[in-house]
Amino acid sequence: MVDDEVLVRSGLGLIVGSAPDIEVVDTCSGTGAEQSVRAHRPQVVLLDIRMPDLDGLTVLRRLRALPDPPAVSMLTTFDTDEYIGTALRAGAAGFLLKDTAPDQLVHAVRVLAGGGNILSPAVTATVIGGYVGGGEPDAEAVAQVRCMTTRELDVLALLGEGLSNAEIADRLFLGTGTVKDHISAILGKLGATNRVQAAVIAHRAGLVHSQGSTAP
Repeated sequence: MVDDEVLVRSGLGLIVGSAPDIEVVDTCSGTGAEQSVRAHRPQVVLLDIRMPDLDGLTVLRRLRALPDPPAVSMLTTFDTDEYIGTALRAGAAGFLLKDTAPDQLVHAVRVLAGGGNILSPAVTATVIGGYVGGGEPDAEAVAQVRCMTTRELDVLALLGEGLSNAEIADRLFLGTGTVKDHISAILGKLGATNRVQAAVIAHRAGLVHSQGSTAP
């Protein structure tokens, strides 16, 4: 847990550490993050995106540059953060709100440890939606999704809403394995490293609307 506020990182550590299958190896501020990760080799790092001593983006870049880097999820608030785009490009595996419910926080750590990405509907709507902004679809993003099949576009649009594989499968009447295969193909076609980056492209391409409908 990396946060400049002792109470915040300690509280998050207590919540996550209460799960029998999760061990919190350290909590620290931004300046101690790289040293801590080198020493403890955690699978997952929850990292505050805004810290006065050493900002989260700098820490993220340093951690991602390490051999066998951990999955890093940024901690943020409901307010749209101007650093979100940079964090996505730097390899953030997801975004968590600091007031995430305890059971959801524990679940998120498990997903990250398993190689997944965290993209909750709330974060999608407030953070990614705010980062992308409104207006007409971006021409570059539209060109990127042109190679997609109709079914891949359906999956990408729902991924952009923040739905999990199981939720997408339920919505489209598909098996979760089939959805997983579609997402792997989508990431390859987009050149995206994770589903968070793919979700941003979905928003920029105009595939995701406020009601959750998809573009024709």
